[in-house]
Amino acid sequence: MNKRSVIGITLGDPAGIGPEITLGALESKEVYERCVPVVIGHAGLLRRCAQIIGKTTHIETIDSPGQASGAFGTINVIHVETPGMQDIQPGALSADAGMAANAFVKKACELGLSGEIDAIATTPINKESLRLAGIEHIGHTEMLAAYLGSPNPLTLFITENMRIFFLSRHLSLKQAIDYINVERVYEFIRRVHLAMTDFGFADPSIGMAALNPHASDGGQFGDEEERFLIPAVRMAREEGIRVSEPVGADSVFNMALEGKFDCVISLYHDQGHIAAKTRDFYGTVTATLRLPVLRTSVDHGTALDIAWKGIANPVSMKAAILAAVDMLEKRASGI
Repeated sequence: MNKRSVIGITLGDPAGIGPEITLGALESKEVYERCVPVVIGHAGLLRRCAQIIGKTTHIETIDSPGQASGAFGTINVIHVETPGMQDIQPGALSADAGMAANAFVKKACELGLSGEIDAIATTPINKESLRLAGIEHIGHTEMLAAYLGSPNPLTLFITENMRIFFLSRHLSLKQAIDYINVERVYEFIRRVHLAMTDFGFADPSIGMAALNPHASDGGQFGDEEERFLIPAVRMAREEGIRVSEPVGADSVFNMALEGKFDCVISLYHDQGHIAAKTRDFYGTVTATLRLPVLRTSVDHGTALDIAWKGIANPVSMKAAILAAVDMLEKRASGI
């Protein structure tokens, strides 16, 4: 891309590590070489955090992303005024923190819909703070779906060259197993195929994780593969979608790392999370697709116990910003 993408970075829960990892990620010259980062949050709070943890970065308030200099050494902030920021205590849950986190995401969505930013990279929010603030949305995905008018987004994990989509996430293991049926799996394969082609993969290869050990070994360890997964895979193949028959979860993710699959469908939360986080806990990035605006994020929480102590690792935040740039470039190149 000839022009650097503009990436909006939300500060997340102001009492968590979001401000700190934002400051840390924006110490990287590579970030500024590849994009124009614009922080969306409370400028005064970011300055206070920088002072407490000993950062001397120049923080400059701007009115719109178009005013961002994109110059290394300057952090441009779209200031979002929310109550109580002067009273925010690092590490403490509060309604004010929840209201601010919600306001930052909402502003980013508005800027994305207006075309002023090309993607959103989010720092962590806290579900308890959101609840204290009376926010109806329990997390980022729900906020993005509401504020961007997209009721059915897709969650993608990126760890190195391994990409993982999740058929289900926040369900108990029993509920996740009960959730699996032919129609759901088939429709999900189709959605994954569309998402991958949208980001430049002309004929993506999709690995299907099995539910049972050894993909049930012909029915010796359960029958979900035979009843649900294999019929769904065959229906998708009839449409020309390249998707594997179920592969044991102890092998399929490594096969993706080796380049045998462009992405993997994980059937439930921990199946994919364990694979990604064991490979690279700090470098794993979450992306939310099938939205009007691409969103990437760190894959960790607010870490209230270490907030504003100068010890939070910004590696994942930097990775999230650069992952957004990579995905935008791949989409634009169409390869």
